[in-house]
Order: sequence, then structure tokens, then C-alpha cells
Amino acid sequence: MSKTKSFKGGRVIPGFGLSFGITIAMLSILILIPLASVLFQSFRLSPKEFFEIVTMPNVLYAFATSIGCALIAALINCFFGVILAWVLVRYEFPGKRIMDGMIELPFCLPTAVAGITLSKMYSTKGEIGGPLYEWFGIKISYTHIGLIVALVFIGIPFVVRAIQPVLEKLDSQYEEAAYILGAKKLTTFYRVILPELKPALLTGFGLAFARGIGEYGSVIYISGNNEKEHTQVISYIIMQKLNYLEYESATAIALIMLIISFLLLLFINIVQIRQSRRVSNV
Repeated sequence: MSKTKSFKGGRVIPGFGLSFGITIAMLSILILIPLASVLFQSFRLSPKEFFEIVTMPNVLYAFATSIGCALIAALINCFFGVILAWVLVRYEFPGKRIMDGMIELPFCLPTAVAGITLSKMYSTKGEIGGPLYEWFGIKISYTHIGLIVALVFIGIPFVVRAIQPVLEKLDSQYEEAAYILGAKKLTTFYRVILPELKPALLTGFGLAFARGIGEYGSVIYISGNNEKEHTQVISYIIMQKLNYLEYESATAIALIMLIISFLLLLFINIVQIRQSRRVSNV
């Protein structure tokens, strides 16, 4: 009994002080100090200079482009992410494991490679963009549509991977009970299944949205970076400022991005906390 108690009271990784110290050191080096440097560089500007930088027309257009396209892409990912997760969880078919593994391809593929591939494929002479332009006059590459396509590509895994575990644990007895009570399939989905998926769906939406706002590699080629067409993204503006050695301007814009990221992170954490409380109450 004494051995069992001592084993239960022990720790796999001994030494709280050492482990906690390593954690704080890594957190400081990788996150806290870089973020503090952004704040420090931004505070070197006066409030008037800071306001003038972040309200420049090209910066405002870049913010609108990044946030707007990321929002639309995240909503599209929510719709198709639910369908993909449903198919992968509820159906058995040949090549299911291969398809499930391909969902994470945007995580493994370098974003620059994805951007070059998408811009070539959806150009007016590409395999997909060519017919769309010739038959319907729809131009995808170097437009906002191309931006949305790229952001859908890099954001879809967040939604699918957030929904999959919930669907796997969802008891089918609730659906059967709804069918027995006379509910139609669409009613069953909106009244029984969707409420269970909503926290995971909101989490996936927040992650895809946050990733899309700060994306650079996959959108830098397909966007065209045209100031007149307002296809410049905010990450490109920051990189442009750094190339011209305008560090204060770049950090001022980066600070706004940091605030947006913190708000999205707060949103995701609130959703997860509410979900955990809901599960514990059940």
C-alpha cells in the first residue's frame, strides 16, 4: 500500500522548481520578450504619429482586406468543415484514412509553395482559373476571390480537427430519439446536432479567422499586392515597412495585429471555458 501511495503522489518529471523555471524561461524567450519589443518600439512613437501611421489609406485598406477576406474564408470553412468532418466520422469508404490525412496537408505544406501553386492554378491561364475566366469572365488570381481561396486552403484543417472529436463522442441515441419523435433530418441537425457542435465550431472558426488575418506566405503571390485594387494584406504592409527600415511604423501596425490576436484568443478561451462548464454540469 505504501508503494502504491508513494507512486500516486510522485511525479513523472521531478522537480517543480526546475520544470517551472524552464517553462518561464522558454515562455519569456519565445513569446514575452518578442511581444515586449513590439510594445517598446511602438511606444517610441507619439500618439499623433501612431495614429497617423495606422490610419494611412493603404494601411486601412490592408486591414479591411485581411479581416474581410479572413472572415469570409472562416465562414466558408465552417460550412464545408462540418461536411468534411461528418463524412470522415459517420461514413466508411475506401481511402478514408488517406483523405483524413490529406486534411492536414496545409499544415505540412510550406505556405509559399501553396501560394505559388494556387496562383498558377487559378490564373487566367491555369487549369481551374482559365475555364472560369473564359466561360464566365471570373478572374480569381490577383483578386480578393483569390485571397479567399488561399485562406480557405490554409484554414480548413482548424475547423475539421475541432469538430471531429465532438462528432466521434456524440451519442447517436439523441438522433434516434429525435427520429422516433417525428423530427425531420434538417430539424434533427439544427435542434440536436448543431448545439453540440457549436462550441467546437466557434473554436475552429476563431482559429481559422486568426490564422487568416496574419497569413503571409500563401496569399502574397495570389493577391498580386495591388494597391489600386486593394489586394494588399496587412502582413505585406508590415514586411514592406521593414524592407524600408521603418521599424517604428512596422511595429505600430504589428501592435494593432497583436491586439486583434489577443481578442480572438480571448474569444476562443471563453468558448472553451463555457464548453467545459457545460460538459461538467451534464
